[in-house]
Order: sequence, then C-alpha cells, then structure tokens
Amino acid sequence: MQLIIVESPSKAKTIEKYLGGKYKVDASGGHVRDLPEKRLGVNVTKNYQPNYVVSADKKAVIKRLKEKSEKAEKVYLATDPDREGEAISWHLKEVLGLGDNAQRIEFNEISEKAIRNALEHPRGINYNLVDSQQARRILDRLVGYKLSPFLCKRIKSGLSAGRVQSVALRLIVDREREIAAFVPEEYWVVSAKFAVGRSVINAVLSEKNGKKFKPANEQEATEAETAIRANQAVVSDVKRSVTKSHALAPFTTSTMQQDASAKLNMSSPVCMQVAQHLYEGVETADGHVALVTYIRTDSVRVSAEAQSAARAYIAEKFGKEFVPAKPNFYKSKKNAQDAHEAIRPIDINLTPEKAKTFLDKNHYNLYKLIYERFLASQMSEAEYGVTSVEIQSGEYTLKASGRVVNFKGFTAVYDDYRVKTGDEDGEVSSAFPSLEGGESATAKEVKKQQKFTTPPSRYTEATLVKTMEEKGIGRPSTYATIISVLQKRKYTQKEGKYLKPSEVAFAMTDMLVKYFPDVMDVSFTANMEDRLDGIENGGYSWQSVIDGFYPEFAEKLAKATSDGDEMTDIICDKCGAPMIRKNGRYGKFLACSRYPECTNVKSENEEKSDEVCEKCGAPMVYKNGKFGKFLACSRYPECSYIKPLDQTSTEEKCDKCGGTMVLKNGRFGKYLQCTECKATRSVTEKAGVCPICGKPAQKMTSKRGKVFYGCSGYPDCNFMSWDLPLAEKCPKCGSYMLLAKDGKTKKCSSKECGYVIKPEKEKNDESK
Repeated sequence: MQLIIVESPSKAKTIEKYLGGKYKVDASGGHVRDLPEKRLGVNVTKNYQPNYVVSADKKAVIKRLKEKSEKAEKVYLATDPDREGEAISWHLKEVLGLGDNAQRIEFNEISEKAIRNALEHPRGINYNLVDSQQARRILDRLVGYKLSPFLCKRIKSGLSAGRVQSVALRLIVDREREIAAFVPEEYWVVSAKFAVGRSVINAVLSEKNGKKFKPANEQEATEAETAIRANQAVVSDVKRSVTKSHALAPFTTSTMQQDASAKLNMSSPVCMQVAQHLYEGVETADGHVALVTYIRTDSVRVSAEAQSAARAYIAEKFGKEFVPAKPNFYKSKKNAQDAHEAIRPIDINLTPEKAKTFLDKNHYNLYKLIYERFLASQMSEAEYGVTSVEIQSGEYTLKASGRVVNFKGFTAVYDDYRVKTGDEDGEVSSAFPSLEGGESATAKEVKKQQKFTTPPSRYTEATLVKTMEEKGIGRPSTYATIISVLQKRKYTQKEGKYLKPSEVAFAMTDMLVKYFPDVMDVSFTANMEDRLDGIENGGYSWQSVIDGFYPEFAEKLAKATSDGDEMTDIICDKCGAPMIRKNGRYGKFLACSRYPECTNVKSENEEKSDEVCEKCGAPMVYKNGKFGKFLACSRYPECSYIKPLDQTSTEEKCDKCGGTMVLKNGRFGKYLQCTECKATRSVTEKAGVCPICGKPAQKMTSKRGKVFYGCSGYPDCNFMSWDLPLAEKCPKCGSYMLLAKDGKTKKCSSKECGYVIKPEKEKNDESK
C-alpha cells in the first residue's frame, strides 16, 4: 500500500476516485503543528528558533496518519503547491518521523492525468520554500505578539496588530482622512444637441479659442450657453478610425477576488471559500470532480495543453476567426510567483451550463466567471469603428464620439469594456451617421449643469485587494484573511459595499505610525515582502531577514512602552523601591520600578479625606474615575471598598425591599438606588396634578427627547399630556386647563372648546 497525504478531505475523495488500487489517500486537515497560542514561541536570543507545538485537535489526526504511514511502502506528501503547502509537508515529515520514506509531489490541478504525472516525478522537500513560510510566520508572530499588548495598554483591551493587517488598515484610514479633508471645487458642464442634416448629435463643450476649457462658474457657463444658442455652428472635423481591444489575462487570485466583488457582489472571504471547493472537488453524479486549477496564484501563465484545448473549442464553438493566429501570452507582474498557472477550468468542455446541474448559485456563478475569463483570454481581439466629431460654434468647440462593434472577438464571451456615460465626455456607444466636415449644425437644445469635484471613494473589498497587490502588501493567499480580520474585529465596517474605518481604527493607526513608522510604511512592507520572497529563491537565509528587522523593532517597542515614564523620588510603600511616573489610559500614575516583582500602583496626587473605610477602618482617599471623583480605601488592592461622592440621602423607599433610596449621578443623569438591594429607578420631576385621578403628575422625557407629563400612578392611570396640567377648570366647559409651552398661555384641554387665556401684554397688543 502507498499512502498519499493531502490537506483536505474533499481533495482526498477526488484523488482516491482517480487512483484507487494500491493507493490510499488521507488528509491532515491543514497544519498539524504551529507556534503556541498563548506565548511567543520564538527564542529571540537563539537565532529566532521557533517552538512548534501540536494542537490538541490534531493529535488524533497524527495518530491515524502515523499508523497508516508505518504500514505504507511509500508516503507521498501532496499538500498544496505553494510555500504554505510545502511547510505543511515538512511538518508532517517531522511529526510522523517519515525520514527518507516520504516524497513530495505537487500538481496544479486535481485531474487523473496531473496526479499520475506527479507520482512519476516525485521530489524532496524544498527547504527554501519551507524557510520562506517559516520566516513569514515568525515575523508575523513577533510583530503581532509584541504590538497587540502595546495597543491594549495605550488604547483599550482586546486590540490586535499585524505586520500586513495594520498597513492595510492604514490604507483605509488614510483614505477616510483624505475624504474628510477634501474641498469640492465647482465646475460646469455645457452640452448641446445639434441638428446636422437629418441627424441629431449630442456634444459637450471642451475648448475655447483652441484651448481646453471647462467653465469654472455659472457666469462662464451662461456666456458659453448663450453664445452656442446664438451662433450658427459647423462640423469642423470628423475623424474615423479602427481600434482593437485585447482580452484580459486569465484570473490570478487577486483579479478573481476583484471581479467576484464587482460582478457577483461576492466578498473576498466567500470568494476564496467557494474557489477552494471548486479546486478540491464537488459532488457530482460521477463522484467528486475538481473543476478549476489551483486558486492561490499571481501568475497569468497557461500550460500549452490547456491553451491548445481552448483554441480547438473556440474554433468549433465560435468559428476560426475567433482564434488568434498566434496563441495569446500574458506577462506576469514583476514580483509574481510563477510556480503555478493562472486560474482556469480543468476541462474546457465542462461548460458552466453543464456544471449548473450539480452546482449551487455561488459555485455556479464563480465557475462561470473563471471559465469565461479564461476562454476569452485565448480569443481574438475585438474590433471597433470609432468616429470623433468636433463642432465649432464661434469661439467654442464641442466634441462627441461614438463607436460601433466591427468584430466581437473575445467580447462574445467576456465583455469587460466599461462604456463611458454622461455628458462630460460626450462619448456614446452607438454609431454616428455619415458626416463630413463643413456641414452646418444647428443647436436645438443647449443646457448647462453645475457640478462639483468629488472626493476619492472609500475602498471596497475589490479596490483594497487591487491596491494591496499594486503596492506589494501581502500576498494573494492573505488578502481575504486580512479583510476578514479587519471586519471581524470591527476595525472596519461595511456601508453598502464600502469599507469605513471605526474610531478605534484611527487611534490604532495613529499610535502605530507615531512609534513604529517603518512597520506602518507601505514601501517598507513591500520591501520586506521582496526579502521574504528572496528566501524562497535562495537569496537570503530566513534568520538574516528577521535579524535585519527585529533588533531595531524591539528597541522602538521599548521606547514606545516607556514613553513618558519618569523616575521619581517617591518610595513604594510596599517594597521601598523608587516609583516611576507613567502615562496610563486615564492619565499619569505611579508604579513600582520593581514591576513585575512588585505590582504596587497608585495615583500620584492622592488627597486624604476625613472618612474611614467602613470595611477595614483605614483612611479613605479621593480618586478620579471615569465618572468623576470618588472615595477609595487607601489599602487598595488589599481592600477594594469604594464610596461614591455623588449620592444624597432621600426619603424615597425602594419598591422591591422597602429600603432607603439615595440620589446618585450616573452616566445618563440622576437616578435613585436602594442602599440594601441596589435596585434602581429613574428620577422624575413632580409637576402639577393628574386631572384624572388626582395623584401628582410628573415631568418626563420621551425617547426622542421631547418633554411630556404623565400620571405618577401609571399604569393604573395612563394620563398623558404634552402640556403641563393645571389644577384649574375651564370656565367655559369645565374641562381641566393646561399651561402651554411658552409658560404663560393657559388653554382648555378640550379641543372642541378652544378656550384660551393669554398674557396681559398680548391682550393689550391685540387691542391697539
């Protein structure tokens, strides 16, 4: 028996279906060991050696795989074909004690042909790939593990930082500040409909006296509008040309996420989850079938075999004219990892419509997007006929353009052309009639429209991924995870499809930029990615890359942590060591210099009171808290008794236990609290008498802040009035009287009566 170990159970099912016989396939379920969760796990004094531990949930997996591997003639490690997968294979080899019995195989697609080809060409572990992943993991751990407590101390608990995550968040925060600082500038658009022969052309003002011109104010726009109306115009220039549009490259991880967001409204995390299913295999009538190639790649390369199959399919389906004379090749970006192909369907004959029978909506939509993008990438260029027209009206030049499709080419499958719309560019998507220069043009309709420049848009998931890729921040496999973390931790929130940073995001970003400008610098982060890639290529050792970063980082962290700290002459009353003046979340405080051996902390300016602690008899001292001053026992933390200063005894009794109520000040104003059972109730202001039952009325406030009056006997009496009830009767109808909001006018509560008593001054004014 020969054992193949993969990562996912789904992938195992698909591969076993293709092989069977002497091959057994099992799954590790991803990583089997990692750095410990609750401690650093990296020895910074011994060449950054990691301390890997087996997670509790993987012990049973390791036991099962060890039993199978010991019985196997040969073990093939078939984890994902990237640095993460290579690291998993290495960890499996180490944990299972495989030694020379283990061989590494990799394949870009889960097909029978690809798998059997991989089995014929096994190799050893690529330790450059392992070291590259290890360096990233250790570097991320050092940054996150060290910065997160710093943020928790300075801002609030529960915050986290990350080497790439925090830089991505900075992009979002900086964009939000750019939007807030944006000052709109006024401009005007002047457009006109011209009759030329039997045709009507929509044109937009673009030049004045041969120079580019856009009216900056209403006066300039009005002058242009008036002149265009008055002048007899002429077609001054007609240009006809043929343009061609080349198909976009097949998907990389990032472009797939961008298009899935823009066209399918699919978030990056969901997109990657669905793509993973398509890669590993989905259940069909014929068992598990994988549909697409490996989905974590930044290469646009396509195998010759896949290219040939696509060209044959295109010729049969669309015609030979849709097949380019030479196959289309695309150039990957400078820092792309070209180990894998672009994302494409495994079988070009498995069309989306055929696959629809066994795919749900999300899987079908994404497969269709991948399929059509790849197919289009191998098709001929689209060809367009473009007509550009200039119309001269006095000193003003107006322009219009149109285009028609001469040959659809790749757009027969995947049209990514964004037709410009609106009056500002004068471009339309339809053809112009046959026009010649010198023809007269009559303005039938001229209009001006005020507009303002707009700030840059907030990032969407798609545009954030695109920006991160362009700037070299992170790698394709990490984009979705980063976006997910930012939203999960509520550093960003979605408003429609846009990402808006939270208040804490601003505080975190500012704090990190202040103390760690390198870590938060986009260029620095991109350069670090290049150095990490260099490990993979054998250009650097992983320890040297980390050592080039960590010592300086640790120094900055020490300075940031102690920023504002000042040694004092004040002696710790617990151990006798000097106290240090420190900056805390709520201001300055004193802490023992022997921390953590001595944890004594206290306010620097404690003011003693005349009161003693009711629990231990020690003197009470005044302290400042979130909600103002309070009394605390001087023996804190041995005695934690505190006493609010903002409470007053009352004669009110508790409704629950009959205890005495005290009046206190809270976050939302005054309230009553029982001294016995601690029950609370709101404070209401007595005002007037209830005209229904005779009990005192009380002044209250609605949820929207509007004052009203209700009976204190509620719910037995449900009297309510927007105006103050008076202990007076209407002389006209006998109903109770009300005092209006002006505090002067009295009026009858009966709307049918309408009796009103106005102030004397108003009566006198009326008599004049």
